[in-house]
Amino acid sequence: MIQVQVGDITRLEVDAIVNAANSSLLGGGGVDGAIHRAAGPELLAYCRGLGGCETGDAKITPGFRLPARYVIHTVGPVWRGGDAGEPDLLASCYRRSLELAVENAAVSIAFPCISTGVYGYPKSAAAEIAVATVRDFARLDAIEQVVLCCFDEPAAILHRRALEDNQ
Repeated sequence: MIQVQVGDITRLEVDAIVNAANSSLLGGGGVDGAIHRAAGPELLAYCRGLGGCETGDAKITPGFRLPARYVIHTVGPVWRGGDAGEPDLLASCYRRSLELAVENAAVSIAFPCISTGVYGYPKSAAAEIAVATVRDFARLDAIEQVVLCCFDEPAAILHRRALEDNQ
């Protein structure tokens, strides 16, 4: 049910991919920029009408030119040392994204490594939160497949380790 892959999240054939977005939802660097480029200009136009998104929350859009039907945009926390609520906010990103997937009848979802790029969240701690939150999701039975899509093998190793440790 939960699998770790290294690859390009924009190419995955799942019902929903999660975008590690900034609060404007209007595109940026990293995963966010890649998703906006792959989805086409329609995604930006749609996001302009959403009014942004708070840290720890999520909003859903069509996938437009992506293989995925939906993009779930979530805003992860910027790492400030761990005492500013970052763990709870990061867990909320995963939980809110899963809730939106279930509400929209998505049975497969792929997550990037939220907040671990320019937002500076420690990668090992982020992997632990990702795995624990997905495993603890109350309505996980409504989701058939969760892909933790990592940019590189070192990140995938951390996620695989978190899966083994969290059984």
